[in-house]
Amino acid sequence: MHNLGFLKANSGKIEQAIAFYEQSLALSQQIGDVQLKARTLNNLGEIKVYRGEIEEAIALFQQSLAITEKIGDVQTKATTLNNLGFLKANSGKIEQAIAFYEQSLALSQQIGDVQLKARTLNNLGEIKVYRGEIEEAIAFYQKSLAITEQIGDVQTKAMTLWWLGHIAEQQGNYNQALDYLQPALEILQRIQSPDAEKVRQMVARVQNLIRNS
Repeated sequence: MHNLGFLKANSGKIEQAIAFYEQSLALSQQIGDVQLKARTLNNLGEIKVYRGEIEEAIALFQQSLAITEKIGDVQTKATTLNNLGFLKANSGKIEQAIAFYEQSLALSQQIGDVQLKARTLNNLGEIKVYRGEIEEAIAFYQKSLAITEQIGDVQTKAMTLWWLGHIAEQQGNYNQALDYLQPALEILQRIQSPDAEKVRQMVARVQNLIRNS
């Protein structure tokens, strides 16, 4: 049930995903499988984020976090902390977001989850941009980029390149911006991301700036 929920969520069949997750949750509660319960709560929280139901998402993540802390499931705990950091960042609660991200980062390093580590570094980079701490942001992005290139996580790599391109453009380093944005665009087009058009427009704008400089 849990796995079917995951597959339905990833294919955009959200109502079916919720139905499978809720059945999985009821059964895990019935048999006392708290580890599966924590994972299912976390995944339901991610769906709530997708649907913009933020308060419900936070409640589900907090329930998952309480279980993972109790049973020592650091993998799910690290993922849930990262998700909470994302929500706090998006609601402007930056200090809380940083605290959640740093906890997630420490756990991902502890258990060797390099994919989560790369995502968390990328998220911390975004917060540093928001706060105007550009050099620190670049450092986080470069660390994230090194990991994504090593493990082949093209989606996180594209997002990181996009941000580095944005920073370079803001600093007037237009050629460097293109060096980041063009590979980001290539990846996003290859994986048919809806963000590809935004990056294509950025590439065109930077090319115009180079021609007119």
